[in-house]
Amino acid sequence: MAQQKINLLEQFFSSSWLRTRITSANVQIKEMVLGYLVGPFCALISNAIFASYLNRYYSDILHWTDKSKFGLFATFMPMVSVIVVVLGNLLVGRMMDLTRTPQGKARPYLLLSAPILMVAIIGLFMTPRNSSPTMQMVWICVSYNLYYALAYPMFYTAHSSMVNLSTRNTNQRGLLATLSNAAGVAAVGIGASILVPVLLQGFLFVDHGGVIDTQASYNHWKGVILVLCLITFLGILCEYYFTRERITEENLKLKIKEAKLPMARQVKACMTEPFWWVIILYFLLFQLSGMVKNGSMSYYSRWMFNGVTGEGAAGGAMSALGLIGGIPTAIGMVLAWPIANKLGKRKAVAWGMVIAVIGGSFSLIDVHSLKMVCIGVALKGVGSIPAMYVTLALLSDVLDHLEAKNGFRSDGFTMAVYGAIMVGMTGLGSGLINMLLTASGYDPSLPRQNRTVQSVLVVCYIGFELVCYAAIAVLMIFLNVERHSDEDHALILRHQKEKVLAAGGEWLDPSVRLQREQDEADRKAESVRQEELRQRCVRKGLDFEKEESKYQDRQKILLSWKRKLHLEQ
Repeated sequence: MAQQKINLLEQFFSSSWLRTRITSANVQIKEMVLGYLVGPFCALISNAIFASYLNRYYSDILHWTDKSKFGLFATFMPMVSVIVVVLGNLLVGRMMDLTRTPQGKARPYLLLSAPILMVAIIGLFMTPRNSSPTMQMVWICVSYNLYYALAYPMFYTAHSSMVNLSTRNTNQRGLLATLSNAAGVAAVGIGASILVPVLLQGFLFVDHGGVIDTQASYNHWKGVILVLCLITFLGILCEYYFTRERITEENLKLKIKEAKLPMARQVKACMTEPFWWVIILYFLLFQLSGMVKNGSMSYYSRWMFNGVTGEGAAGGAMSALGLIGGIPTAIGMVLAWPIANKLGKRKAVAWGMVIAVIGGSFSLIDVHSLKMVCIGVALKGVGSIPAMYVTLALLSDVLDHLEAKNGFRSDGFTMAVYGAIMVGMTGLGSGLINMLLTASGYDPSLPRQNRTVQSVLVVCYIGFELVCYAAIAVLMIFLNVERHSDEDHALILRHQKEKVLAAGGEWLDPSVRLQREQDEADRKAESVRQEELRQRCVRKGLDFEKEESKYQDRQKILLSWKRKLHLEQ
């Protein structure tokens, strides 16, 4: 049955109107900007807002940390749901492994996720407020798992696979990894640090004399969510149409028939590789600490700073924290790869984590001072630059190493685990925060929280991440996969050559094959350009030969500038 569905999927994505708009054999500007920056940014912004505000929506508007009403539901539901999230990601990863379409194996799931995500997002914020607690718990459980265990894994597993499947060119792949991570960072920075705190916090959490008007807040959230659904949908379409899976296409073009590998074989290959364990543990620690920090940020801003009373002031404090922390990571998009090229990706991440731990500790000098906490957040952001931008490229190196070692790729299982971590840690982080808040006596109706609650917020927002960063610095000692890169790529080419010759095909060096493909793409593009110019000349009564001569002269000038710039460099 599953195989029949995959075959239908392959037929569906053979349609011409679903073809990628990227035709170049090499990564170019249009793909970088639309496929890896603009599209993912729009697709990720809603989830970035949920990471910071969904738990607070549940606790302050639906009151799910109220023991008398919900018991321990707020603690255990997100944590138990992590199991379902992991299973959902494994299912999506397995489906990707079985899928081979002209549009790749991951990109189809980007498109399929779009309508499911819209339904799931609406469900998250339509919990009936006036129904019984039992009905509310059932609704929250179903909508939460529809989003985090099915809809978002379908999108995110495919999205996070795109860098690994885009190209084997390490420089181009590194640039795409930087842009893809930048999209995620920007979504968090703008969504959680500007859009909601500055413009919408007082609108989404309506505050009357320090007490939240839950009905008005509930109604306002519903309107904003519809807008977020539309932005998410358009972002996914943009990412789908302006990306391309060149690595998946390799076997199709080389006419290599891929065997459908049992998941157990991939699991064994990954589980017996130390590098795989190190990179997975890195993502687990980094994501869990980030989710705990982001999930507690709104609470910290509302209850911890001297002079902050009410949602408006809390939004300003949260915006300051987000912007101060976001500036280093924004600058890091330019600095990350020069640093990584100088030190190596592994060393850049390790030393960055050391700097982040030392710098972030400044926040502990005075946890009630917005100025001091901002200084610590900024210094921690500086140290986290390499981790933000180069670790997807490190993951790609690990996947290449596995392919060279085993003769097959392990993207499906690996990206399923990666996606489970990226998505599942949201539930684990929320459950941890809720457990601590409930146990410490958190009450959103009070004008000030007790000392135990304040200590919990310091641990969640500042301390937990510093401990995880220190552990990551130690982990990086064991991730020396980069030294195998040249040998790995040579082995991969040898495996491909053997398969092509065994199938009776003609082997071409990848550089030759890519150049031929690029020449053909350039030829088609030039033919289209000339036809468009000819039609424009007919419409405007211009001389085609004269206009073509002007164009060629401009091209000669541009070529001269490029050559001059290359010589100067």
